[in-house]
Amino acid sequence: MKPKNELEEQALEFAREAHGEQRRKYSDELFIEHSKRVAEWVRTIPHTSEMICAAYLHDVVDNTSVTLQTIKREFGSKIGKLVEELTSEFVKQKYPRMNRRWRIEKETIRQQDISPKAKSIRLAEIIDNTPSISQNDPVFAKQYIPEMEALVEALQGGNFKLLMRACYEVQLAKNRLEAN
Repeated sequence: MKPKNELEEQALEFAREAHGEQRRKYSDELFIEHSKRVAEWVRTIPHTSEMICAAYLHDVVDNTSVTLQTIKREFGSKIGKLVEELTSEFVKQKYPRMNRRWRIEKETIRQQDISPKAKSIRLAEIIDNTPSISQNDPVFAKQYIPEMEALVEALQGGNFKLLMRACYEVQLAKNRLEAN
């Protein structure tokens, strides 16, 4: 689906350029396709243009050399704030001595307090990520699925429709894992 306005188009193109030739681990598709699907999930609920822009940009700071300051300068404080809420704080680079479990627990606790708009975008991301991870990497999925169960719980207050869909995707992945 085409962005609805010029700012959304600008955010999509910015994310496309920032991610460049990055590819998704499990599908080998261009990374931007994930961002576009997250934005499409956000379009299925009451949303703002800022939410769509943040959906396109949600992984840019985590996965490219683009800084949060650049996002805020290019897209303003509302979009910048959403992207900031969606950018992982407890990453290996900042906490090299802490294991993944500790970092994920801290990140889950942090995300309990992000805005309902940011929670909704994060739920859309879980909806998009969970099926491909559970289908294509059952070893990692054993670790990922419980993390997503906890995160979905923390994201209550986001859009209810997306919350229910995220719960469904995580449960489906859990069932798939248990069946194998």
